[in-house]
Amino acid sequence: MSGNRTDLYEIRMALSYLRRDMCAPATFSMFVRALPRSRGFLVAAGLADCLSFLEDFGFTDAELAALERITGLDVTPLAGLRFTGEVRAVEEGRVVFAGEPLLEVTAPLAEAQLVETALLNLVTYQTAIAAKAARCRIAAAGRDVVDFAARRTHGPDAAMAAARASRIAGFAGTSYVAAADRYGLAASGTMAHSYVQAFPDEHAAFEAFAADFPASAVFLVDTYDTLTGVDRAIDVARRMPANQPVGVRLDSGDLHTLSWVTRKRLDDAGLTGSRIIASGGLDEHSIARLVAAGAPIDVFGVGTRMGVSSDAPALDSVYKLVDLDGRPTMKLSAGKVGIPGRKQVFRAAGRPADVLAAHDEEVPRDHEPLLTTVVRDGRRVGPLRTETELVQDARDRFTADLAWLPAHARDLVDPTPVRVRVSDRLHALTEHVRRSLASQPS
Repeated sequence: MSGNRTDLYEIRMALSYLRRDMCAPATFSMFVRALPRSRGFLVAAGLADCLSFLEDFGFTDAELAALERITGLDVTPLAGLRFTGEVRAVEEGRVVFAGEPLLEVTAPLAEAQLVETALLNLVTYQTAIAAKAARCRIAAAGRDVVDFAARRTHGPDAAMAAARASRIAGFAGTSYVAAADRYGLAASGTMAHSYVQAFPDEHAAFEAFAADFPASAVFLVDTYDTLTGVDRAIDVARRMPANQPVGVRLDSGDLHTLSWVTRKRLDDAGLTGSRIIASGGLDEHSIARLVAAGAPIDVFGVGTRMGVSSDAPALDSVYKLVDLDGRPTMKLSAGKVGIPGRKQVFRAAGRPADVLAAHDEEVPRDHEPLLTTVVRDGRRVGPLRTETELVQDARDRFTADLAWLPAHARDLVDPTPVRVRVSDRLHALTEHVRRSLASQPS
């Protein structure tokens, strides 16, 4: 059960609804109002965790007792409450834009209200991280990128989510063992500087590592002097079996110059199949500069700046009531005007164009609907999928959408998102509801 994973005002509103028998079906739409200036697109992520949350939603006796103790409220009406509604959502891995629903929840009013906080939390963070990771993938231009973020994310749950979201966006693996196990990801990791320091000298450290891990000998070479470290790594690598892969990791300094010198020394030593891994404060911009300069780096390890989405750590995501018992509704607040009614997003297959429409409009020619029913009567629909299968499916969807995405939306410096057009019918509904609400008696 997870009913207490919410804000107090959700509890107060739900209790008021239940006491007044306000149980009509309500639809709440979750979307991002505006993209951060540095983003030309987002990547839908976090849905799988939402579905697990909804299926488990409810209040245990202990949670109800805690609520009464904390708030002083009579929470008896919440006893036995479960999520019984419907969810329509964009599948994970799809590219999305501002104003497009990531998901819509339709359920009895109190149920739909109570799940707001958790759903926003799960979707907002993972979508932000997936978008940041996607930009790193774009910058890498086909070279491998690996998640190194676990030690700097905002807690262990965030570390798991960052590894998952980055895999959806195309990362080749993760350093976080728990995430690799849960999601079926490739685990990646070499050594830290402390390992080198723990031995009498650098050469002894490399020899020990090669002896203990001959199938994955990647040497961290910048503990003392980087190029001296490269030479020592080469000396050890040349005495290893010829068929064993080796590599070096550069974690500081002028990665461009160091990678070129390192590549030449490795090649001159006959280690042409060795790989160079770069890490140390990387993001999409530093990766793009290295790639543009032709730096012979095979793998980029990206940590902090991806794991916290450092340049855009928050999204302006909202969860708004758009329909109550068949009555479309909207906000008229300055700067926060919404669009009423249940919705659908239609995407043009052959060109970058999206249409935000009413949920029951006909699909335009050569378009596909993005929102599909994923929960019905409180239970997820469709075949059961493993965690690994869910992540791989989402990765495949993102790869396809990335090919669809125009260059101006993928731009890392000055992106321009794809234009989302509001359908004529939805525009007319919005104006009708706006006039109706504005004319309410004072």
